[in-house]
Amino acid sequence: MTEVTTAEQPVRLHRAPKPADAAPNARWKVSDVEALLALPLTELMHRAQLVHREHFDPTEVELATLLSIKTGGCPEDCGYCPQSVHYDTGVEAGKLMDAGAVREAAEAAKAAGATRFCMGAAWREPKDRDIEKVAELVREVKSLGLEACCTLGMLSEGQAQALKGAGLDYYNHNLDTAPEAYGRIITTRDYQDRLDTLDHVRAAGMSVCCGGIVGMGESRAERAALITQLANLEPYPESVPINELVRVEGTPLADTDKIDPFEFVRTIAVARITMPKARVRLSAGRQQMDEALQALCFVAGANSIFYGEKLLTTGNPEVERDRALLSRLGLRARHALQG
Repeated sequence: MTEVTTAEQPVRLHRAPKPADAAPNARWKVSDVEALLALPLTELMHRAQLVHREHFDPTEVELATLLSIKTGGCPEDCGYCPQSVHYDTGVEAGKLMDAGAVREAAEAAKAAGATRFCMGAAWREPKDRDIEKVAELVREVKSLGLEACCTLGMLSEGQAQALKGAGLDYYNHNLDTAPEAYGRIITTRDYQDRLDTLDHVRAAGMSVCCGGIVGMGESRAERAALITQLANLEPYPESVPINELVRVEGTPLADTDKIDPFEFVRTIAVARITMPKARVRLSAGRQQMDEALQALCFVAGANSIFYGEKLLTTGNPEVERDRALLSRLGLRARHALQG
């Protein structure tokens, strides 16, 4: 994204996003993914189950805990986000948490059974001095024997390398939606900006956590384009969080119609088929899902959840409820740090 200054005000010139299957060596075409989404649900679930069982134990679920280490005050205008300074949602900007508080939260997460600890900060792009502080937090988390993940916004090459040097295992940077739909949701950065950050993460040797949000008013074709974009990354992400929009009062998407629950299950199943070795994470929006819908998502190939009482600024099912549900379904938590 470049900026041209006129006599009145800066004008942002956005780079037009490329179609999700533009690369000549693309593994998946949008039309192929649309065809999967259109299958009878029973057939789609069967195919997803076959892929899931080929690469994973279908009774195992990864438990990850997400902590907001710096909340609110983000200059981006993401239409779904209560942490944006552009919207009045009651979320106040806070400072970066100190190492002691983060370690305490990570210890609690580990005691509750989590194997991955994710830290999120509401920045457009961190400053180098911020990276130095986050690196200290990463080292605290790693000292507990947990996998560490961060989501901090856009990264430069040097910042990605610094985080890798601190021991960071995963970096999360979601694509959010299809290239063609992106401009309806966010205007303060380009789709290519997100892809550039993912390239920096890969070049530094870290694993990628990258997914999207469904239920933001997109069409099925646009959902297919999002999955296609993710599946055609080289390599595709090791972790793929699939979020359902949490409609927050004060954000532009607060009145968006809720996505059909079976369409959400279809999205999980197609993510599993197109990215067979990825951990597909049932993420934001799970608090609004009943237990039957969550169970269908596990059958469709979801094998990771965010586990705890809060996701950044929105709620999440409580730990004991999650344990009870997994027990009733005959599922067990992943304990070994592998895969």
